[in-house]
Amino acid sequence: MQQIFDFDTMVKHRERAAARLASVLPVLEDLSQRLLDRLDDTTRRFSRALDFGGRGSVAPALAARGMLVDSADFSAAMAARAGGRPTTLPGPADFALMPETYDVILAPFSLHFLDDLPGALIQLRRALKPQGLLLASLPALGTLHELRLSLLDAEEALTGKVSPRVSPFPDLRDCAGLLQRAGFTHPVADIEELNFLYANPLALLHDLRDAGETNALAGRSRTIAPRALFPAALAALPQAEGRMEVKLHMAVLTGWAS
Repeated sequence: MQQIFDFDTMVKHRERAAARLASVLPVLEDLSQRLLDRLDDTTRRFSRALDFGGRGSVAPALAARGMLVDSADFSAAMAARAGGRPTTLPGPADFALMPETYDVILAPFSLHFLDDLPGALIQLRRALKPQGLLLASLPALGTLHELRLSLLDAEEALTGKVSPRVSPFPDLRDCAGLLQRAGFTHPVADIEELNFLYANPLALLHDLRDAGETNALAGRSRTIAPRALFPAALAALPQAEGRMEVKLHMAVLTGWAS
């Protein structure tokens, strides 16, 4: 399998970000609430839940609904701050989750940095009890598209070469197929398009850093970026009402264990 992400670097980013979560927690909570709202669309009642990589945005809300919550993350610091009973996962290939343990699993923006996404979904499906529910979200194709292009253009203009700085994201059409391939029944994938406005363009980069979303691509450049790169790229992004506009295409995945 082709390596797209540097897993160890991703974990280091999340370890460092754990101490800065407060600055981005309101945004993470808003995004996770869109998953939590899906729980109200079913008459099922859940008692045992897994918060998979929720970064403090999911576990408290599940506990408030009366559930016993485990919080799993590849980063020990993130797991400790998530709000449930912490579990540190050993690596991307084997989550070491107990089979048929959870009624519901929520995985908000915690799967998009894994090379083997189908394998990750299989692991989560196995951790669900029969008729258990998975709710997951991840950035889909089109997310940060303008930033990706701006960085490429600015780097080429400054250095004559380019390196990847924004992760690739899946097409929505592939997401339901991934769920079906992983053995989920009634797989559904839909999209929510969200716009974020920044008065200070650098705040976008700070938010990504504080959420643990810094570049962890295996093919990224290891050299220090030119000082002018990010200001030039951010200045070229679309403006709305005098603010920089950033688009998030949020794919929401729903699947049931048989």
